[in-house]
Amino acid sequence: MKLQEMIGLAVFDVENGKEIGKIHDFILDDNWLITGLELEGRALFSTHVKSVAWEDIVAYGEDAVMIRSQEAVRKVGTGEIGLTYLTGKRKLKEMQVLTEDGVLLGRVSDVYFEQEQGNTILGLEISDGFVSDLIEGRKWLPCTAEMAVGEHAVMVPPMSEQRLEKAINSVNG
Repeated sequence: MKLQEMIGLAVFDVENGKEIGKIHDFILDDNWLITGLELEGRALFSTHVKSVAWEDIVAYGEDAVMIRSQEAVRKVGTGEIGLTYLTGKRKLKEMQVLTEDGVLLGRVSDVYFEQEQGNTILGLEISDGFVSDLIEGRKWLPCTAEMAVGEHAVMVPPMSEQRLEKAINSVNG
C-alpha cells in the first residue's frame, strides 16, 4: 500500500461509528516507521494539528481508517513533529535520494508499506522527472537500515542504483 493512496481517506471512531475527519498527512520517524497520522482541518496560521498515534489505529484499508475512540485524537504542536510525508518543515515527498558517493537517484514520489507488517516502511518510490517516468517508469528502492533521512536528502549506501527496481502499482502491499 502507498501513503499517497491513503491521503484523504475518512477516519472513523469504532466506538460509535462517527467520522472524525480525513487523513491530511503522515507522521514518520527516522527509523522508517509511521508513528501517526495528521487529520485535515488545521487553521492557516495554527501551530497545532490534530493527530492520531499509530497505536490508536484499530484497522485500515482502501476505504477508511478505524481508530479506537474519539479520545485518540490529540492536538500536537507543529514544532514537535520531526518528519512528515507530504507537508511540514521536513517532508519526505520530493526529497532528493542521494548515494553516499554523490549519485542522485531521483526524488521521493511515494512511500510503500505493507498492511500486514503494520507501520514499517518497506521502500520508496523514486521519480527521476516527468519525461523519465514516462519513458522508463518510476523506480522502487527497498528500505534498509543503512538509509538515513537527512535534513534535505535521503542518504543511501553506494551501489543503491543497482538495487532499484521498476515500480509497479502494488508492491506486496
